[in-house]
Amino acid sequence: MTRFDKSRLPSRHVSVGPERAPHRSYYYAMGMTEEQIAAPFVAVVSAGNDSAPCNTLLDMQADICRQGVEAGGGTPRRFNTITVTDGIAMGHQGMKSSLVSREVIADSVELSVRGHCYDAIVGFAGCDKSLPGLMMAMLRLNVPSIFVYGGSILPGRFADRDVTVVDVFEAVGQFAAGNCPLKDLTALEKVACPGHGACGGQYTANTMACVAEAIGLSLPNSNMAPAPYKSREEVAIAAGRQVMTLLEHNLRPRDICTRAAFENAARVVAATGGSTNGALHLPAMAHECGIEFDLFDVAEIFKSTPYIADLKPGGKYVAKDMYDAGGVYMVMKTLLDGGFLDPTPITVTGKTIGENIEEVTWNPDQKVIYDVKAPLSPTGGVAGLRGSLAPDGAIVKVAGMHRLQFTGPAQVFECEEDAFAAVEARTIREGSVVVIRNEGPKGGPGMREMLSTTAALYGQGMGEKVALITDGRFSGATRGFCIGHVGPEAADGGPIALIAEGDIIAIDAEAGTIDLEVAEDILAARRSAWRPRGHDYNSGALWRYAQNVGPASKGAVTHPGGAKETHVYADI
Repeated sequence: MTRFDKSRLPSRHVSVGPERAPHRSYYYAMGMTEEQIAAPFVAVVSAGNDSAPCNTLLDMQADICRQGVEAGGGTPRRFNTITVTDGIAMGHQGMKSSLVSREVIADSVELSVRGHCYDAIVGFAGCDKSLPGLMMAMLRLNVPSIFVYGGSILPGRFADRDVTVVDVFEAVGQFAAGNCPLKDLTALEKVACPGHGACGGQYTANTMACVAEAIGLSLPNSNMAPAPYKSREEVAIAAGRQVMTLLEHNLRPRDICTRAAFENAARVVAATGGSTNGALHLPAMAHECGIEFDLFDVAEIFKSTPYIADLKPGGKYVAKDMYDAGGVYMVMKTLLDGGFLDPTPITVTGKTIGENIEEVTWNPDQKVIYDVKAPLSPTGGVAGLRGSLAPDGAIVKVAGMHRLQFTGPAQVFECEEDAFAAVEARTIREGSVVVIRNEGPKGGPGMREMLSTTAALYGQGMGEKVALITDGRFSGATRGFCIGHVGPEAADGGPIALIAEGDIIAIDAEAGTIDLEVAEDILAARRSAWRPRGHDYNSGALWRYAQNVGPASKGAVTHPGGAKETHVYADI
């Protein structure tokens, strides 16, 4: 007696009945048996490639996952999706492809699953946008799914200290300032990334890996183990086996990712000093479910969450240290004890988040994760802002910052390249607010990250002496007074488009405000004279993205989402 009623699963459309004989002939061509064709078809999706170390082990992990799927009674079907790796794309026009790739990943997984009528998904991702991209596809399709992170890189060693790729980005600024000899920069670049895995600090990849566990789409304490660890193979097999249990019980991603689960995930982003990109990806994931959860919902949660994990870039430690300290569930243990988490959402274990946390014992001897009763700071590592400069909101990472207020005159740049050139030329003035505009989702197009610019500034010793604002994004690795996602963006005629050189900008990350101190009549005159700035992407994927993308405050999404659905793929 089979555990699965294939007549109720999507794969019946390609494998059951006399009319599907042509379809089955393809499966026999690949060496499949009659029993394998009669079993549920499980999509095993890998974002693996040779583009960067974040992704190099994913295909191997996905192939190992097949063992778990087969042990659980399913038939695994492997396919790949793309990745654009931010560390490689950073600091040039290639970064325009990064956020766009999130939508392409989600769309490509959707199309492959729809086209081949797969019944469940296990997805493997390593670099920044591939994590939310895969989870968005799971939520959109709503077949039983488990997300697996490929794991982080181990820290490099340089001058008797742990280093990451961010140290290399900052060393570029030190070199430009004359404080780092070229031989030291060259030596550092050769040891900063010692092997496979995603960037080791609490940057976007590790932030979204924490989100996957907190929101219930990953197995407990599965994501923080570094990529080279043998335990990653055990996680891959366990995920394959468990997705078959989810399929048996018809436990789907939207049963798991409720409003309360999204709130829990936002808590964990704040508590770990996670990437500001969390405030972009959580609304986009919620959109797939038809849940309203925008930048301001995220920011309210950030405001009331203690910052408790001492992780880079604002703190001392990397993902390996967090894993050794007990992982994401150790963070959630103290958050739950302090009343900051909802224990009721279900997870891919079939148990609630609270039941999973009951199996965790608090470790008072580790030094990475603080008790909520004695946090690093009483409010989260990320803050939302709103004001006359950003009526639709903005976001800033405050973890590790000593200064939460900043007022100064604007230095205005029309794109990142112009700002970076000014940093290299040492023409950024201490006390100024550096404005980089026309880098939003529509205006970029593609909403670039600015790590090359911010890291170079920090390397020059200017990180705490200026503020930066942009309608683009900042990397999860960015530190300093850097405000992104300013909305409305310049391409939509938002106030950021009207800033003139020398205008006074006032920012208060504690109060959550960002204001342009210019009289309304002056702004009205500028508005009437303003014209949108063109860009050079007038065909292809970036053009198509610019036509469809919505505001960053709602996740920079490109389609109507779950709220407009009349059917869900899982029910075909």
